[in-house]
Amino acid sequence: MKENATQKITFSILAVLAMAVVGVLIWFYQPRPETENRDQAAAASSSIVAPESYYDFGQVSMAGGRVSYRYRIKNSGNSAAAIKKIYTSCMCTEAVFEDGKITKGPFGMPGHGLSIPAANVTMEPGSEAEIIVTFDPAAHGPAGVGKIIREIYLEEGAGQPLILRFSANVTP
Repeated sequence: MKENATQKITFSILAVLAMAVVGVLIWFYQPRPETENRDQAAAASSSIVAPESYYDFGQVSMAGGRVSYRYRIKNSGNSAAAIKKIYTSCMCTEAVFEDGKITKGPFGMPGHGLSIPAANVTMEPGSEAEIIVTFDPAAHGPAGVGKIIREIYLEEGAGQPLILRFSANVTP
């Protein structure tokens, strides 16, 4: 009889602990309105904007070589904006900053022993520049055929980075 009571107590304790763990997991993974609002405010506070942040290259042949596209960016804020970092999501992609006075880059993917140089470019209010993106469809070899999506990140230091995207359908 005593052994049965001990088993019931042990089972009850384990059940309470399991419910507590499930409760903590639900609480932890639940989206927080204040976090979402802060992230939206940070993204909205970014003064660097791109009228067109997505481009589709369509069919791109490995045999045809590299392809490029120029994204226009603008400082829509009332004060100077400093782009601290520019980097890409893959080593097959490079980005160059150009505003008519200076050219900086190429910037690539961080990691793999490569350090990406700081961009440290300042855009005055209302000024425009271009991010020239070059994609090498042959960079991944024969396994790199098919639909791809790549991203270029421009970080101002505070807030969310401006993300430029492109896609392509890579063919041999």
